[in-house]
Amino acid sequence: MADKNQQVYPLAPANGYVRSDGESLSEDELKRKKRIKCFAYIGIFIVFQIAVMTVFGLTVMKVKTPKVRLGTSTLIDFTSSNTAPSFSTTFKTQIRVKNTNWGPYKFDQGKVTFMYQGTPVGTVDVPKGKAGMRGTKKIDANVSLNTEALTTTSTLRSELNDGVLTLNSEATLTGKVELMLIMKKKKSATMSCTIKINVSEKTVNSLECK
Repeated sequence: MADKNQQVYPLAPANGYVRSDGESLSEDELKRKKRIKCFAYIGIFIVFQIAVMTVFGLTVMKVKTPKVRLGTSTLIDFTSSNTAPSFSTTFKTQIRVKNTNWGPYKFDQGKVTFMYQGTPVGTVDVPKGKAGMRGTKKIDANVSLNTEALTTTSTLRSELNDGVLTLNSEATLTGKVELMLIMKKKKSATMSCTIKINVSEKTVNSLECK
């Protein structure tokens, strides 16, 4: 029979190692730090994705209005009369549809109207077409103008005498910008140009568009 006063000792672990409370806390702390790092990486990734999407939306996906302009113009012939103020002219020009979007701009048939003092003196058709992604569609055209529609010629007489004839041209092209093959946005390209013709030299002095 065992001695009643014999001291009983707890059994030791099989591997002979006992984990202290300090070591247990250290492992918990490591796990907590790993979780914090994981959440931090996820947060950084989300912020990065938001930044990329914002930049993408402000650049690639932002739809800008295309521009239509007249290019270099050269007179083929020009005749005028000061007695009964009038003129007629034919010149070569280039209609340019500039598209700065990250997708093609498909436009419908349109028309450029040339005017003198607000009265149309001629037109030229713009065929249906497409300006490619960040590209310019160039359309060559011959324009014929005359003063048959003018009801008053007092200003015309003065300009012919001064030697500089001022004409204006306007146009509006309607169409759609296509992005990523799925998004289509309606956009209208407009033009307003001022053309100054040297009467004596029969040349185009200047051409300004906006």
